[in-house]
Amino acid sequence: MPEFVMVAALLLLVAMGVFQLGLALYVRNTLISAASEGARYGARADASPGDGVARTEALITTSLNRSFAQDVSAERSVTASGVRVVEVRVTAPLPVIGPVGPAGLLTVSGRAFSEEQVVAGANP
Repeated sequence: MPEFVMVAALLLLVAMGVFQLGLALYVRNTLISAASEGARYGARADASPGDGVARTEALITTSLNRSFAQDVSAERSVTASGVRVVEVRVTAPLPVIGPVGPAGLLTVSGRAFSEEQVVAGANP
C-alpha cells in the first residue's frame, strides 16, 4: 500500500508536468500564429501596422484569454537588404500553473513583407 501511494504521487506529478508543458507549447504556438497573421494583415498596401495589432489582439482574445493580448506592438522596418517588413511583437505571460504565470516572460513575433516595396532605380 505505501508503495502504491508513492508511485501514484510520482506518476501524477509527471503527468501534470507533461500536461503543463503541452499547455505552454500550445499558448506559444497560438501566439506565434496570431502574430504572423497580424503581420500579414498589417503589411497589406491599404493597411497600417496598427491594423495588424488590432487583428492580432482579436485572434488572441478569440483563441486564448484577454490577458495574453495585453502587450501587442507593431512596427514597419527595413531589413539589411532593403526589404520593407511589418513586425508584430507579442509579450505575454508564460503559463506555469495552468493558464496562470509570470507576466512578460513569453515574447514572440511575426514578420511579413510589406506590399509597399520601393523598387531600386524607380522614380518615387
